Amino acid sequence: MLDGFLALYIFMLAAFTGYEIISRVPVILHTPLMSGSNFVHGIVLVGAMIALGHAQTPLGIGIGFLGVLLGAGNAAGGYVVTERMLEMFKSSKKPGDKA
Repeated sequence: MLDGFLALYIFMLAAFTGYEIISRVPVILHTPLMSGSNFVHGIVLVGAMIALGHAQTPLGIGIGFLGVLLGAGNAAGGYVVTERMLEMFKSSKKPGDKA
């Protein structure tokens, strides 16, 4: 029972810390951070695939599959958002600006 509370405490602490860090990032740095976080999401996806490969019970397989599905969607969505942001910056250049 204590392990569950410890895991919940760590999750809540990580969520709060992540929110505080991301909320203080200047807008100009969001695109590079998105690219870096896509790399992390790729690692999370690999971890989810490994966990799914070691699952023994139907519940474990279902949770592992859900993890792989959500991880893949998160990584792919991050790349789509990064591409849109980069296109926005490219189209906002004025004529005569250097590339």
